[in-house]
Amino acid sequence: MTSLSLSAPRVKLKTIQNQLSNFQSILSSRWQALKNIRVASGLPNSSFSHKSLAYMHAGTRYVKQASGLLKIGVRSSRKNSSSYEVIQETYVCMLRLKSSAEENNIRIQPGSGETHIFFPDSLADDLIVEVQDSKGKHLGHVLVQVATIVEDTTDKLRWWSIYREPEHEPVGKLQLCINYLTSSDDNSHHKCGSVAETVAYDLVLEVAMKVQRFQQRNLQLYGSWKWLLTEFASYYGVSDVYTKLRYLSHVMDVATPTADCLGLVHELLMPVAMKGHNKRALSHQENRILGETKDQIKQILSLVFENYKSLDESSFSGIMDVFEPATGLVAPTLEPAIKLYMLLHGVLSPEAQTNLCHYFQAAARKRSRRHLAETDEFVTTNNEPNFIDPVAMSIAYQKMTCLCRNIKNEILTDIEIHNQHILPTFIDLPNLSASIYSTELCNRLRAFLLASPPPGPSPPVVELVIETADFHRDLASWNISHVKGGVDAKEVFHLYIMIWIQDKHQSLLESCKLETEKWSGVRTQHSTTPFIDEMYERLKETLSDYEVIICRWPEYIFVLENAISDVEKAIVEALDKQYVDVVCPLKENLTLKKFGLKYMQKLTKRSVCSYTVPDELGILLNSMKRMLDVLRPKIETQFKSWGSCIPEGGNKAPGEHLSEVTVMLRTKFRGYLQAVVEKLAENTKLQNSTKLKKILQDSKETMGESDIRVRMQMLKELLRSTINHLHTVFETQVFIAICRWYWDRMAQDVLGFLENRKEYRSWYKGSQIAVSILDDTIASQMQQLVGNALPAKDLEPPRSILEVRSMLGKDAYY
Repeated sequence: MTSLSLSAPRVKLKTIQNQLSNFQSILSSRWQALKNIRVASGLPNSSFSHKSLAYMHAGTRYVKQASGLLKIGVRSSRKNSSSYEVIQETYVCMLRLKSSAEENNIRIQPGSGETHIFFPDSLADDLIVEVQDSKGKHLGHVLVQVATIVEDTTDKLRWWSIYREPEHEPVGKLQLCINYLTSSDDNSHHKCGSVAETVAYDLVLEVAMKVQRFQQRNLQLYGSWKWLLTEFASYYGVSDVYTKLRYLSHVMDVATPTADCLGLVHELLMPVAMKGHNKRALSHQENRILGETKDQIKQILSLVFENYKSLDESSFSGIMDVFEPATGLVAPTLEPAIKLYMLLHGVLSPEAQTNLCHYFQAAARKRSRRHLAETDEFVTTNNEPNFIDPVAMSIAYQKMTCLCRNIKNEILTDIEIHNQHILPTFIDLPNLSASIYSTELCNRLRAFLLASPPPGPSPPVVELVIETADFHRDLASWNISHVKGGVDAKEVFHLYIMIWIQDKHQSLLESCKLETEKWSGVRTQHSTTPFIDEMYERLKETLSDYEVIICRWPEYIFVLENAISDVEKAIVEALDKQYVDVVCPLKENLTLKKFGLKYMQKLTKRSVCSYTVPDELGILLNSMKRMLDVLRPKIETQFKSWGSCIPEGGNKAPGEHLSEVTVMLRTKFRGYLQAVVEKLAENTKLQNSTKLKKILQDSKETMGESDIRVRMQMLKELLRSTINHLHTVFETQVFIAICRWYWDRMAQDVLGFLENRKEYRSWYKGSQIAVSILDDTIASQMQQLVGNALPAKDLEPPRSILEVRSMLGKDAYY
C-alpha cells in the first residue's frame, strides 16, 4: 500500500488558533469514550483479532500524542504570529490524483499548513496540482509523477515548475512537502483520509459489534453505540461512504440469504452505489472495499437466485435444511435480492439480463434434478422391464404421477412469483422455468415407460396418463409457450394406447373361443347363455378403462370401436359354433328361402318328421335377442356419448361399425325366427287332419260352421301344443315375436289358397270361419300364457290376417 502525505507550509495565526481551540474542546469530550472503547475491547471471549486490539491501543496513543502536539502548535503559533508575512496576492491549489475523478479535487491554500493523504493506484499514477488566483482563474498546473518521488523519498521538500497550456510555458514554481509511505499491513488499504482516524473508527466499530453481539440474523447497530460511531466519523472526518462500506464488509462476512440481511445490504450500498458508478468518485480504499464486498454480494445473490424456492426465513442459515416441494409461496428474500441485483448491475445491460436469467435457469435445473432423483431407481439402461410384481409397478407409477404433480406445482409457484411483479419485466419466469421442467419431465417419462412399459390402462397407469395430460393442458391454459421436446401427453402415450387396444382385442377374441366351451349347456335366468353376459361385461369394463383416454383424445374412439365391433362379430360366430347342432336343421329353410314360397313348399313335402324346437335353440335366440335389446344398446349409448367429445367439423361420427353389427345380428336373428316358423308350418302339413289347405278345400258353402270347427279341431290342438312348447323354450319377447310370426305364417296359407280361387266364392265362408278360429286360438293362447305382460298391440292381427280379411270383405267380421 502506498500513500502521499502533502503539506502546505503556512496559514494565518488567527485561523490556526480558532481551529485548534475547537478541536481541543471536542477531543476532550470524546476522550472518555475512547477509554471506554479500550476497556470494552478487553472483554473475555472476544472474537476480534489481537491485531484489532493492537490497532486500538495505537489509535489511543495517537489521540494523546495529537492532543499534545496541537497544544504545542497553539502555543507556538501565538508566539510567532507576528513573524508571518502579509501576502498581497493569494493563490489556491486544487490537487487530485490522475486516477481519480475531477470532482474529487482537494482545495488547499498555500501557506495554510493543511495536510492531505493521497493513495495512488500505482507508480504510474500522477499528482496534478492546478494553481488558481483568488478569483478562480486558471494560472497553470504542476504534474508530479509518483515514480519521480519514489526515486528519492528522502527529498521531501521540492520545487516544481508551474506550466501553462497549451504552449507548455513555465510561469512559476511551487514548493511542495511530500512524504511517500508504503505498508504491507493488511488493514492499511482500508483508510480513507487520515490513517489513524480510520484505524480508530474501525476499532470503535468492532467493539460496538462485539458489545451488541453482532452476528448472523443480528446485524443492526443501535442505541448509544450507533450514536458514538456517527459522532466519531463526523468529527474525525471519516467519510460516510467509508463508514457504510466498512459496516457492509462486516455484514457480508456473516451474510445470509434472508430478507433482513439483504435489505440491510441494499440500504448500506445504495448511497455508495449512487456515487460509485464512476470508479474515480471513490477513493482507492473505498474502491478496494467496494470491490471485495461486491464479490461477496454476488455470491450471496447467486445463492438466493439459485435457491429461490428453498429460502426459509425461519432457518438460521436462511436455506431449508431439507428439500421440499414448491408450496406456491413467494420467499420474502426474493424482492430485496432483485433490488440489490439491479442496484449493482442495472437492467439495461444485456450481460446482466442474461446472467440473471441463467441464475433462475440454474435454479430450475437444480430443483428438477432433486425431483427426478425420486424416480431414478425406476430408470434402467437396459431394455428389460423393471417390474414383474404388480405391487412394485403400481408404486413406481404412483411416484411418477407424484413427480408430474410436483413439477406442475413448481411452475405454479413461478407463475405466482411472476404475478407479484417482483422480477424485472425482461424475465418471464414461468416460460423460463417451464421450458426446463417440461423437457426434463418428458425425457424422464419416456425413459420410465421404456424401462417399465404399461401393460394396460390399470388405475395407476391411468392416473399417470391423467396427470400427464392435465400437465400438458395446464401449460397451454397458463399461456406457457410450446416447448420443443417438452411434455406432449398424447405423443408420449400414443404407441402404448394403440398396443393396449390391440392386446385387448386379441384377448377378447381368445375369450370368445374359450368361454363358449366353458358355458356349454348352462342357461341364465333369462334363458340365455352366460357367455354373452360375461363377454359384454368385459366389453363394458374395456370401455370404462378407456373412458379417461377417450375424453381427452376422442380420436381413439374409432380405433376402439373397430376393436369392439370385431369382438361382437366374434361373439355371434362363437354362438353359431356352440349351437351348430340346433342351427343345422334350420339351414335348409334358410337356404330355400331365396327360391320363393311356392318352390320351398314343394321341396318341404319331402320332410316326414315333425319338428320340435330344442331348448338349445331357445337359448341361442334368447341370447341374440338379449344382445339386441339389452347388451348392445349400452355399448352404443357409450359411444354416442363419446361422440360429443369430438370437436365440431369432424369428418365422421362414431357408431358406423357398431351399426353394421346391429344389422348383421338382426338379420341373422330374423332369419332364424323365420326358419323356425317354417319348420312349425311344415308340422301342420304332415297329416291331412292338420293341413289347413285341405280343410279349406273340403269346406263348401253348404257346410255348416260346426262342421268346419270340427274339422279345425286337430289343427287347433296342434297350434295350442306348439305355442305351449314355444313358451317353455323362449323368453317372453322372443316367444311373442315367434308366435305372431307363426300366426302370420298360417294366415299366408289361407291367403295363398284364396288368391288361386278368387272366382270361387263358395270357399269364402269356410275361410272366414277358419281364420277366426286361427285368430282366437293363437291370440287367446298367447294371452293365457303371457298374461297382463302381453302388450295390447301384440294381440292385434298380423299383416297377412288383415290381407285375408280385406280379400274376404270388410263386412265378413262385423
